[in-house]
Amino acid sequence: MSLSLKRMESTALRELSIILNREAKNELLKHVTITEVRITNDLSYMTVFYTFYQGNNDDYKKALDESNGYLRSALAKKLNARKMPELIFKLDESLAYGNHIDELLNEYHKKHDKEGN
Repeated sequence: MSLSLKRMESTALRELSIILNREAKNELLKHVTITEVRITNDLSYMTVFYTFYQGNNDDYKKALDESNGYLRSALAKKLNARKMPELIFKLDESLAYGNHIDELLNEYHKKHDKEGN
């Protein structure tokens, strides 16, 4: 991956987070956290991974998809991009997965602490 593509991903993550926090008309979007941005080498697609703290993913996904055109346009201005990739929003499941692993480890330790005493 080229340095400029990596830089574009980093900048897109930062700018998209700012846009969602400050400019989004849908209040739900102010509670979205962008965790990662991946851009294809040909600049066709930008996959935006997100998470949120409470509520239903369907509501957040719908709000992001409905705001896709606005977000893409606002981001293109911030990036000064000649070609702006299509935005694809995907839930970042790594946080939930990490929490699940944490729960399993806690259960394991509780079980083995009881057996050891």
